[in-house]
Amino acid sequence: TFARMAMNDEETVALVAGGHTFGKAHGAGDPGKHVGPEPEASPIQTMGLGWLNSMGSGRGVDTITSGIEGAWTTNPTQWDNEYFKILLENEWELTKSPAGAQQWIPKGGAMAGTVPDAHDSSRKHAPIMTTADLALKFDPAYLKISKDFYANPDKFSDAFARAWFKLNHRDMGPKTRYLGNLVPTEDLIWQDPISKPNKVPTAADVANLKKKILASGLSTSEMVFTAWASASTFRGTDKRGGANGSRIRLAPQKNWEANDPTELAKALKIYEALSAETGFSIADLIVLGGNAAVEKAAQDAGVNIEVPFLAGRGDAKAEQTDVDSFAVLEPTFDGFRNYLRPGHVQTTEQLLLEKANLLTLSAPEMTVLVGGMRALNANYKRSNHGVFTKTPGVLTNDFFVALTDINIEWKPTDKSEELFEGRDRKTGKVIWTGTRNDLIFGSNSQLRALAEVYAQNDAKAKFVRDFVAAWTKVMNLDRFDN
Repeated sequence: TFARMAMNDEETVALVAGGHTFGKAHGAGDPGKHVGPEPEASPIQTMGLGWLNSMGSGRGVDTITSGIEGAWTTNPTQWDNEYFKILLENEWELTKSPAGAQQWIPKGGAMAGTVPDAHDSSRKHAPIMTTADLALKFDPAYLKISKDFYANPDKFSDAFARAWFKLNHRDMGPKTRYLGNLVPTEDLIWQDPISKPNKVPTAADVANLKKKILASGLSTSEMVFTAWASASTFRGTDKRGGANGSRIRLAPQKNWEANDPTELAKALKIYEALSAETGFSIADLIVLGGNAAVEKAAQDAGVNIEVPFLAGRGDAKAEQTDVDSFAVLEPTFDGFRNYLRPGHVQTTEQLLLEKANLLTLSAPEMTVLVGGMRALNANYKRSNHGVFTKTPGVLTNDFFVALTDINIEWKPTDKSEELFEGRDRKTGKVIWTGTRNDLIFGSNSQLRALAEVYAQNDAKAKFVRDFVAAWTKVMNLDRFDN
């Protein structure tokens, strides 16, 4: 649980101990007998409250929540260091709460009657510990930290304050999103700090840089793939990731399988050299390269369009990047690049929706982006799956034309039904290959309706305009500084 919240061992100990310094757990009775269904399953007359407790008064001494019953310290309304004193200076024996949950009390009746009841002043109890609490004593790494905190109360207080602040702010994204006069001045590594750029390109600089990038030897597909790999790390759930900071050039992102490290290294080498030459950030250059590629691909398709560019990204340093914390952002699926690591329980198309949701995309935005990425030949490892066009690298609506072609019959290549062949209904010849990420736009009624719009002969310009709008949104998802 704590690892998934990007908490290290010290933060874990601080949060467990600090959280259990206050208050108590509630397990006065058997929840199976006394606790009703959750709010959505409760009768209408409960008015959304749910989990109604039929034991006694249903509250106070009769409260049932976690099932564990009791407090951890003798002063559960006061901040002190007693939690560690009780944990470390006692031996513990297993018992059960009135609700039947396993919990621990001091052996041999030690400390019996030392904890005041939270609701009835005539009652006293022994302190309790959960199995998770005892891990802070019996796990060697946690024990070392627990002893240190016990001996240094001020250090414990500071560690808890920092971990608590992190716990309550880690889903808010970078510090630029904080408001008010209580925002700490200190930059914390889990906030993913980014250095300000040395230079911000002007409109004239942008035009010149695009020419340089297009002449650099990188293909349209390589520029698009690199920009997408950088920007699509963004997660709307906690506002982390994105192109700002160009962390794609740092560990761990530069080594992620989905980013095709060998190909990525080629592109990064060119962008790093151009950054050294011009003084502009690599982060801006990566996005600008993707934009230039999209403009060229659209022009090659007969549509002239300028992709909006928001300059001012900075380049993060290795010391500003928590490698372990960033590791959880590694994509194991990305339907936009037709990338899927084996072992997922969910279907491939569900994972595509999950990725789109993380990128805060609507159904039309997801649809047009997948079609455009296929046309731009930006698949992982340059797979041909879903590249339903004879002109890869050109921003056409060919993906949707082929997908809605009634003359093509699709069949799975094996029992897994992950890969499909599209055959000419008359000749049986294989015309295209596609994955579930591709065929879902012809199979699902709502997505097919969108696909049919983009498949129209007069929709070529609309397709490009909509793709550019969705592309720009992804490139700027993390630009909270503007």
